[in-house]
Amino acid sequence: MNPESHTHGEVAGAGHHHVTTEQHGHGHAHDHGQHGEAADGPPDPRRWLILTLLCMAQFMLIVDVTVVNVALPTIGAELSLGASSLTWVVTAYTLFFGSLLLLGGRIGDLVGRRRMFLVGLALFTASSLVSGLAESGGVLIGARALQGVAAAVMSPAAMALVMTVFQGPERNRALGVWAAIGGTGAAFGVLIGGVLASGPGWEWIFFVNVPIGLVVLLAVPALLKEQAVATHGHGHEHGHGHGHGEAPSGIDLPGALTMTATPALLIYGLVRARDHGFGDQSAWLPLLGAVVGAVLFVLAERSAAAPLVRLPFLARPSMVGGSLLMLAASGVLISAFFLCSFYLQHVLEFSALRTGLMFLPVALATTMGAHLASQAVARLGWRVTAASGMVLATAGALLLTGLEREGNAWTQLLPGFLLLAFGLGTGFVCAITSAMHGVEHADAGLGSGLVNTCHELGASLGIAVVAAVAGSSLEGGAAPSVDGFDGAFLACAAISAVAAVVGLTLLPKGKPDPSAGPIMAH
Repeated sequence: MNPESHTHGEVAGAGHHHVTTEQHGHGHAHDHGQHGEAADGPPDPRRWLILTLLCMAQFMLIVDVTVVNVALPTIGAELSLGASSLTWVVTAYTLFFGSLLLLGGRIGDLVGRRRMFLVGLALFTASSLVSGLAESGGVLIGARALQGVAAAVMSPAAMALVMTVFQGPERNRALGVWAAIGGTGAAFGVLIGGVLASGPGWEWIFFVNVPIGLVVLLAVPALLKEQAVATHGHGHEHGHGHGHGEAPSGIDLPGALTMTATPALLIYGLVRARDHGFGDQSAWLPLLGAVVGAVLFVLAERSAAAPLVRLPFLARPSMVGGSLLMLAASGVLISAFFLCSFYLQHVLEFSALRTGLMFLPVALATTMGAHLASQAVARLGWRVTAASGMVLATAGALLLTGLEREGNAWTQLLPGFLLLAFGLGTGFVCAITSAMHGVEHADAGLGSGLVNTCHELGASLGIAVVAAVAGSSLEGGAAPSVDGFDGAFLACAAISAVAAVVGLTLLPKGKPDPSAGPIMAH
């Protein structure tokens, strides 16, 4: 299990607390600049209510990745937006969300997760209201960008709070619920978008966030207190672990800039590749810039006196394996949503509402896969569970290669789609629980930010790849071809198969240790 502690959230000043790590039964750290956590004690009786509220907030963020897709034709018609402007209604959100997650997670580690969660939630709720009220494309795209900034601040903070509220075997169960949100939220986004766009109007895909945001905004402060945060530190550590060491006393500006620019360039390049192909200059130049940015980031963090990110943390095998699995699972799932939604609407000519309803059983299959995976990980371990799930996803993708121009959605599309979604729900749980395995409290926000960044990057990368493979089949027209769908789903199957190998080789061996001690502070 992750060596972190349950928290009762005592508020403290820039106080002195004493941390004992129970990694090897020894080791001591005197920490003056980290988050304080309450001593190990009885679980908070309200922890499942807290998890429900945090998941409601995360659900909004994930839904907003896909909810707009089925409403785009209506939005374009009402706001007089062309194809390129419509693309930015989606891209503005994913670009800012994906590029700022790492920085948002690290800021939460340094200034307080509860504080950053509430700031992000307030901004997300307000920008959702502005999006719904928008009467021009510029206002809508600007509000969507603000939603992305808010989501990047809120999401890693929320997941880090889950890590601190739960301990022991319950933490994997809680993270399993959290992982299910990643898959089901995207599926429900298509459903909700179809229902609302066909009913009260596209504005309500944004307005629906407002009451949910206000409820969570009012409830969370009453249930969770901020953990102690000091603005400077001189901690030292003895013993094992990936301890946080010294809290930064200055701003690592080069690290912050490269940490933000690298994923931003990567996502932007992938979006351009989706629209124009990887050979287009507008695609490969940003992708090349992302490679340069990654190199500069490593150099900046190596030379910084107080780096925002300690590079050994990013190189931990469980973090690498979990992040790669998340990249693959998210890429395949969002690509399948993209392909199946296009097939239903443009080939079979389903309405937005009917398309959305087809995604309901898919959302349930993802939830079921995630639920069973959280139990299977405890019994079988990460490697067997992850590999099994990704093999099922591979089989589901292969079943989807036989779609026909006059096909039957219930018999040709749904069986493979359900199998794919079930397997990927398993993958999400294994990715999150393995990546966060052994992550200490001081790095929980950063770890969460990295996993969530891989979720967003996977979505952008997957869609860019399948769009390139499917080619003319995604251009629509009076009689769209379905030939490209076979190749696109074969690509999904290949990615899933590679992910199964990643699960077998890079995820932690064995099973989570329910007796692993948390970090305790007193």
